[in-house]
Amino acid sequence: MTWQVEFKNNFMEFDLNKSLEVLQRTPDVLSNLLSGLSDEWVFRNEGGETWSAFEVVRHLTYADQTNWMMKVNLILSDGMNKVFPVFDRFGFKENQAKNMEEALDEFRKARSYYLNELKSKKLTAGQLELTGIHPAFGKVKLSELLSTWTVHDLTHLAQISRVMAKQYREAVGPWAEYLSILK
Repeated sequence: MTWQVEFKNNFMEFDLNKSLEVLQRTPDVLSNLLSGLSDEWVFRNEGGETWSAFEVVRHLTYADQTNWMMKVNLILSDGMNKVFPVFDRFGFKENQAKNMEEALDEFRKARSYYLNELKSKKLTAGQLELTGIHPAFGKVKLSELLSTWTVHDLTHLAQISRVMAKQYREAVGPWAEYLSILK
């Protein structure tokens, strides 16, 4: 028996429930991947100004605490000024987590809190079309912001996997040629 599903095209339209499927799982995915690992896995980066897995987790926490729901609330507000403040993607550096377990716990708590807030809004299709003003892109819809939150998580999950894989770039020897994550 073939387990294949036919899709009209290769892209999904925004669906809040489908985004929540990913957003709710990210803390568990990160905990399962990173909890209990040695420091070499979680504190090393790809060199230069790149981020380690630890820094990515702190960044995700900071984004949840200062970015996503603040912009959701701004779009949904009755105010006339719906210009988003610039997000400081390096603001996580002030996060006080001392180890990966602490960072994962902070992320789990922040994500749970802000997703509960999001779900409590019971957003309608009309509200998802409301807009705010991004400082670089101009007018953006709430559905685009929420889609971006979802893809932001997926981007950083891929980043963490890449950073970790590159720790063994030399150790894999000639197989590096077949491991696209090392390219």
